[in-house]
Order: sequence, then C-alpha cells, then structure tokens
Amino acid sequence: MTAKSKTAAPPLETPPRKRPKLASVSVSTRDEDDVTFDRLVYERVRLGIMSALAVREELTFSELKTLFDVSDGNLSAHARKLEEANYLTCTKCFAERRPKSVYRLTTRGRAALNRYLDHVETVIKATRGT
Repeated sequence: MTAKSKTAAPPLETPPRKRPKLASVSVSTRDEDDVTFDRLVYERVRLGIMSALAVREELTFSELKTLFDVSDGNLSAHARKLEEANYLTCTKCFAERRPKSVYRLTTRGRAALNRYLDHVETVIKATRGT
C-alpha cells in the first residue's frame, strides 16, 4: 500500500466540555441585600484585601503589597476593581513628600464580604451534611 492509497481517517470530534453549574449560584454585585455568590469577592487577592480591611480600619498600598506579596500592578488592578464596585475607598495623599494610598472597606464592601462568608459557610455545612 502506498502513502497515496491510504486515506486518513477524519479526526474524531469531541463536543466542548461544559462546566457544571451550581443551581443556587449566581453573580451579583449590584444589590447589597442579594444573597447570591459574588465572584468579585471570590478571587484570592481581592478576598484577602477585603478580609484584611475587615479587621483593620485602614491599610496602605505598601502594607497590602507586603501582606499579599504581589506586584504593584497586580495589587492596583485588584484594588481598582473593588473600588469600582464601591467595596472599598482609596484616599491618596503625601507623607514626607512620598505618595501614599490608604484603603478602607466601605459599608457595601463589608456587606459583600459577609454575604460571601455566609455563602461559603452554607456550602461547607451542606458538604459536611450538618
């Protein structure tokens, strides 16, 4: 049999994989009273920022950067997303001729964090069967 006489079988087509959906999970950042899962809070650095600010009244950019060992750009991008959602505020000033950014958790941010934690607790309880 020559190479020309062989017919190559068409590649098998596999359907695209779909991610399983959780029935009770939806995304929301608009309504403070909404009890749905907020994916904005879910990300590791953003959750860390909000958690740190929940136990401290304020933290500077430098303190947050050291705390989470992330680059300036990474921290800035995550903080900006939280600011855009009105989950935290940023006050910029100068201290000894150096720029200083101070972050604080807003009431809306604290509520979003509490909703997220409540959701995680519910998932844990359901998983453990308690």
